[in-house]
Parts: sequence; C-alpha cells; structure tokens
Amino acid sequence: MPELPEVEVTRLSFAARITGAHIVSMRMGKPLRWPLGLEPQALVSCQVTGVRRRGKYLLVDLETGLLLIHLGMSGSLNFSETQGSPGPHDHMDLVTTQGILRLHDPRRFGAVVWAPSEQSPQAFKLLGHLGVEPLGAGFDLAAFQAGLKRRNSPIKQVLLAGDVVVGVGNIYASEALFLSGIRPTTKAAKLTKPRVAKLHQAVREVLALAVAKGGSSLRDFVSAEGKNGYFQLEAAVYGRAGLACRVCTTPIKQILQGQRSTFFCPVCQKY
Repeated sequence: MPELPEVEVTRLSFAARITGAHIVSMRMGKPLRWPLGLEPQALVSCQVTGVRRRGKYLLVDLETGLLLIHLGMSGSLNFSETQGSPGPHDHMDLVTTQGILRLHDPRRFGAVVWAPSEQSPQAFKLLGHLGVEPLGAGFDLAAFQAGLKRRNSPIKQVLLAGDVVVGVGNIYASEALFLSGIRPTTKAAKLTKPRVAKLHQAVREVLALAVAKGGSSLRDFVSAEGKNGYFQLEAAVYGRAGLACRVCTTPIKQILQGQRSTFFCPVCQKY
C-alpha cells in the first residue's frame, strides 16, 4: 500500500503542474471504494487551485469544493499532457487544460470523492479521525508523549492506527522503531520520555528521508511522473528477515502483528 511518503512524492510530482488548470472533462470508470458524490460533468470549467495532502489522502482543491483521492492498496496517479486509451484498471481521467490526471488502481480499493469543503460531512468522514501530521509543525513532542501514555497496545500497532500520528505505515513504523531502539511489541504506555523523544525524532527523519528518496517501490509504486522510489534499498530492517543487522550483524527477525509483518533487530531494539 502506498504510505505517506509515496503519497507525498506523488503530490510533489504533479501539484505545481496542475495548479491553475481548468477541468475540461472527467471520466470515471468502474466503481471505486466510495462514489464520487456528484456527476462528473458538474466539475467542468472548475479551476484547480492547489494540491495538498492529509495523511494518505491527496486533496485537490477546486474553485468549488475539493477532490479527495486515496490510492488504496495498489493505486497510482499519472499526470501527463496526453494519455493513451484507458485500460481496464484506469478508473479516473481528470482532463484539464494543463494535462490529464489518471488513476490506475488494479484492486479498486482507492477512492475519488468530491466534497464541498474540508469541513463538510463527506470530508470529515474520511479525515476527521486522523492524527497529527508527522512532517508538520503540529507534531508536538509533549502531545505525542501524552497520546502514547493513553495507549496500552504495542507501539507498532499504535503507530499504524493513525489516530496519534497519521501516516506512519508498516514500512516506516518498523524503520522508525529501529532507529529509536524500541522493540515493536513494547506497550506504548510503557515507553519512557527519553524513548518517546527518540521515536518522535526518528519518525520525522525516516519519513523525510523516504520522501527525499522518492518513496519505496516494493511492488508497483511510481510517482505521477512514472519514477520509482529507492528508499527500500536503504531500509535497515524492513524486508530483511534473516539478514545481518547493518549495525550489530545480528539476524533481523520477522514477526506478525495484526496480520502485518514486523521486522526488528533483537539486539539493537531491546526496550
């Protein structure tokens, strides 16, 4: 699944190019996770005023309302001056005066939803439960500590839940926990303040590095320019079960948490 860095890389790869464009037409293919919420032709002539991100959602701001786009499990966006004929897995073409934004989603777990505003019920249903943005100024250490103190679940599960801090998905949770020396099975409420401070900084560092590396292309992720990401080549633990830890040479262990694979070093992550 594209995680926060992949979604941010996608945003950066087309936001400037589509901003200021006017919508010429919109084609929706097979039904996605949720309906668009209005007739596509109602968006014709609307101007795109910007593209933001909230967690794993892209927010395409329009003169009237906004489009909330989620890439689901395997979706990707491509923005180009021209596009070929849509294939069976191309479920949206947003044709603008500056190019065509196409959603490709083989598994159809993604979504394109129109909302009249970010405060509307349609948007609040999707965004209202999300925690603070880890790369923004609002990612406050004291608030992060307080949020973890209220949770008795394993720290890896708390990070994935997204209500304390949003967007720290499976890959980057494993990496941030390694960098901060925290075992993924440790209860969140049991973490000391110094450990939480290390984790707070590690989350920022790991996500920022992943964005700089273009995200992780483990399966089929590419940016809206068709470029692969390279963070996976530098992963310390994720996907490295049985291989030597890059720090202490101990074999990396793999366990299941909530039906998701977790990777950690049993020596470097003691606490």
